[in-house]
Amino acid sequence: MFIKKLKLKNFRNYNDIELNFNSDKILFIGKNAQGKTNLLEAVYYLSALNSFRCNSDSELIKWGENFCNINAEIKKFDIDIDLDILINPPSRKKLKVNGLNKNKSSEFISNISAVCFTVNDLLLLRGSPDDRRKWLDNAISQIFPAYIERLSKYNKIKTQKNNYLKNLKGNMTADTAMLDIWNEQLAVTGSNLIFIRLNFLYELQKIAKSKHKQISNSEDLTIFYNSSIIGDVACSEKFPFNNEYILENFKQKLEEKKQEEIIRAQSVIGAHRDDVSFYINNNDAKKYASQGQQRTVVLSLKLAELELIKEKINTNAILLLDDVLAELDDLRQNFLLDAIGNETQTIITSVDTLHFKEEYLKNVEIFEIKNSEVYKI
Repeated sequence: MFIKKLKLKNFRNYNDIELNFNSDKILFIGKNAQGKTNLLEAVYYLSALNSFRCNSDSELIKWGENFCNINAEIKKFDIDIDLDILINPPSRKKLKVNGLNKNKSSEFISNISAVCFTVNDLLLLRGSPDDRRKWLDNAISQIFPAYIERLSKYNKIKTQKNNYLKNLKGNMTADTAMLDIWNEQLAVTGSNLIFIRLNFLYELQKIAKSKHKQISNSEDLTIFYNSSIIGDVACSEKFPFNNEYILENFKQKLEEKKQEEIIRAQSVIGAHRDDVSFYINNNDAKKYASQGQQRTVVLSLKLAELELIKEKINTNAILLLDDVLAELDDLRQNFLLDAIGNETQTIITSVDTLHFKEEYLKNVEIFEIKNSEVYKI
């Protein structure tokens, strides 16, 4: 997979730019606040239809404008594909592939995969459960594009249920037949999400465990899925239950929490409440790991994502590295750069070229960014 051209209009700080890429290694350099990260954000948006920096599409639109456009030409399996996104709130975003409208998100994002590694990702373990769920959901969608629609359906049902709960205003004697309907739908969609997440983490764990041991020499990494429905599940072994088991537990838990949800007027359990935790040598990495150890975990996860995508969809994802090299020590820097294969197109942002070996820079296409303008060096 190779991105050949990127065109942006009214995106973040860019008025109208067009960039052509002729290498599998791209480096954007420039001072802070010049717009380096914005370019990576645009590429990532093509692959996930959301940003790794914000939750609202309106934030992507240049100040004073009412729309933005992201367009890219990519090559996948030796086939040229044109991708186009028009963001024009409050209207629904318009997606086109080779000039044809796509109404389903999965039909669009199935054309391009990208793994993004940012400075904020280094704080993944210390961040909120929301951060880890977003990482997990976006990673899954790179391999299983239909997941993004299943997640959207679940969130819509949850929102409708929460609105209904708010209208009840804590009235325990009200007719709750409608709540039973929402709970049934939430259990069906939510159990499917949990089942997919568990399968993904099981596959990811196998690769990340190996990567982590290589970097740390001896430390053992274990991933746990912390579910409000079925408890904490170690992803190091294939779990002994199926979707039906999760569904039955989901229904049972919802029934047990029914009164509490009416009183609190919100959904208190479900896939939207779940989390992921990481253990190093059986110790909770969030609590006990050093900063270097936590960064090793995240680096292992990102490299595992790349390898798993290649294994599942038979093509390399585009790797986006946003200023992370400056935050990694020499050991982790070298491991990351050495792990990137020649077939993986890598787009990197950095203040300068000082963090790169001379050998690595030989085949790199370098662009400098100044005052929202991009110049090829």
